[in-house]
Amino acid sequence: MKSVQDTLYNWLTIKVVCDSRPDDTAARDTLHLFEEMLADLNLSNIEITTDVVMYYVSYQQGDETKKTRFPRELIEAMLQQINQEPEKYENYPIEE
Repeated sequence: MKSVQDTLYNWLTIKVVCDSRPDDTAARDTLHLFEEMLADLNLSNIEITTDVVMYYVSYQQGDETKKTRFPRELIEAMLQQINQEPEKYENYPIEE
């Protein structure tokens, strides 16, 4: 079973990508996958704040309110890689 910390980290990383690239269908699909994992872990009311160094995440797990934090450098690494080499991350629209 994945830990809450790992799942939040992965979810936040792809959320940053998805927020920056709203037309990226792969990012959106991956975000939905991690949202399902968060729900399976009974996490809700997730709120994100940032400063120049960190992302802060507060959430409910059952009846408890919890907080964690992640360095911006780690969370934004995937987005930076995509932006540096966009040809490797071409978006393929869904065929209808």
